Amino acid sequence: MPFDIDYLLAFRLWNNSGQDYLAALIMVAVGIMALKLFKRVVMRRLKKLASRTSADIDDFIIGILDQLHWPLYFLISVYIASQTLALPQFVNKVFGYALVIGVTYYIVRVLAALLDYATSKLVAVREREDKHEAQVIRTLSRIVKGVIWAVAILMVISNLGYNVTTLVAGLGIGGLAVAFALQKILEDIFSSISIYFDKPFQVGDFIIVGEHLGVVKKIGIKSTRIQALQGEEIVISNRELTSTRIQNFKQMQKRRVVFDFGVTYSTSNAKLQKAAQIVKDVVEKAKLAELDRVHFKEFGDFSLNFEVVYYLKSKEYNDYMDTQQEINLGIKERFEKEKIEFAYPTQTVYVTK
Repeated sequence: MPFDIDYLLAFRLWNNSGQDYLAALIMVAVGIMALKLFKRVVMRRLKKLASRTSADIDDFIIGILDQLHWPLYFLISVYIASQTLALPQFVNKVFGYALVIGVTYYIVRVLAALLDYATSKLVAVREREDKHEAQVIRTLSRIVKGVIWAVAILMVISNLGYNVTTLVAGLGIGGLAVAFALQKILEDIFSSISIYFDKPFQVGDFIIVGEHLGVVKKIGIKSTRIQALQGEEIVISNRELTSTRIQNFKQMQKRRVVFDFGVTYSTSNAKLQKAAQIVKDVVEKAKLAELDRVHFKEFGDFSLNFEVVYYLKSKEYNDYMDTQQEINLGIKERFEKEKIEFAYPTQTVYVTK
């Protein structure tokens, strides 16, 4: 049977002739070609501009345009062509739903690309100063992208004619169940975010948490690692860090130091006064020490006790130990010259007949 073009053009389906369908197909083809041509022209112009600049914003725009592929052009062209035909309502709905899904998908991809671009820029700046901040920014970026996809899906479902209220309520119940199951992990993650915004400590700070003390080495999403003075690494959950008292020595400009020593009961009043003056001289000579007071404090069980208070003009622990050592050696040397004896636990027994 010979091919009859007139028959096909006169053929009718859903009140549209074959000629109408042919015109719609031509419109689809022309639409796809026009959109692809437009993309190529724009891309060519952008690439020329990009070659003249050192900025990367133009590279980012080119990357976004590269994400727009022929399926989107096809959906747009088919939807426009379908409007020229007298199609049944359900067919028009299918084309409309397909366009909504396709356009929403590409819009979400563009928004995700914008978010990734902004995140990479922010992370590049913050990572040099605080790796924890960079990690939190990445985590927040993932959460935001998840929210964008969730909102997009709900919008698509709503445009399909479904009532999303019941679905959201169901998701809320399911989300509560999941959140309850992952309660500890989520608490650590949100505690990490809380540490990021509140900044009770940062990497490099010397802190005391309960019975643990050391330098903060890494603040992770779930836990924080502390380098103890003995050398070992202590891992503490972020949830615990945000629910307990923390001593942070970073902001400390001066360290108040109190120490005691005792001399024997055989020490005369003149030597007691001399001892106090020696301690003042030694502390005042220490480079980082700022003397507050020296007092003959009390009569102890086996010694006459002095209390010394000074301020260390540094927050570093090593400076404190070096200064205290310098003071101790200075006091001992001067006491030996003045024949002032340090006390040690002794017991004297008096026997009477």
